Amino acid sequence: MNAAVTDRVQAPFGARAARITATERHGAYTVLRCADREGPRPAAGQFYMLRAAERWGGGADERPYLPRAFSVLRAPGDNDELQFLIEEVGPGTARLCELGPGDELMLVGPLGIGFAAPREGRRPLLAGGGVGIAPLAIWQDQLGDAAPPGSAPALALLGFRDAAHAPGAQLLSGATVATDDGSVGHHGLVTALLAAELDADPHAEVYACGPPAMLEAVRALCAERDVPAQLALESGMACGYGACFGCVVPTADGYIRLCVDGPVIEAARLQTALTPGAGH
Repeated sequence: MNAAVTDRVQAPFGARAARITATERHGAYTVLRCADREGPRPAAGQFYMLRAAERWGGGADERPYLPRAFSVLRAPGDNDELQFLIEEVGPGTARLCELGPGDELMLVGPLGIGFAAPREGRRPLLAGGGVGIAPLAIWQDQLGDAAPPGSAPALALLGFRDAAHAPGAQLLSGATVATDDGSVGHHGLVTALLAAELDADPHAEVYACGPPAMLEAVRALCAERDVPAQLALESGMACGYGACFGCVVPTADGYIRLCVDGPVIEAARLQTALTPGAGH
């Protein structure tokens, strides 16, 4: 394992309030911008547990809004802003999408282990699907900050369901897009773009986040070509700091908790990325 993978930015103890400064719409996605004046700057691939400060419950049956895990989309190094990418898929995410400037977001983080720098001089290659593009945006930023001046941004290959979701690609620089229905960019899966890119130049290190089937395809593609890959997984989390064991996934080394031993995992440690609850 790359030694840097074990490094992590530690979260302050307890939840804290971060005021929403702006919101943006990118097709089917909402970006929340907030000011986190008390927390450290996160590493790419780390996540936060989020909930709205007001209205603890809601929906038709008034279910409680428990904190949910979200990867950081962007964290500019020159200020205290954090950005999160939200897709409304249920009452909890609907409540987050309702937040506007002046509202408060309760957060815990940054949590987990993020991405490590490419090894052996390999070029970084980013592959994302749906809301899984979020940790790749901040990683592209941080890779650019570390690159020589004038360097091109890390190549990003992004897959979406349709034209309603494809505007999310605007959140990364120079992304190549695939859509399931062919309404934007390549007609097909983003893994087809990845396979072509690796066949053209396999001296890469792949960074991927997306739904389980996509991550499994990425894992298999990279294993066949002996290309290292780091996969950002997701699993059901109730706490975010290792107490509940709700996010356990199997690896070649035994079971791990994604919230403290991930969410970024070396692909070579996994027999499959199709583990229950894993993936965006």
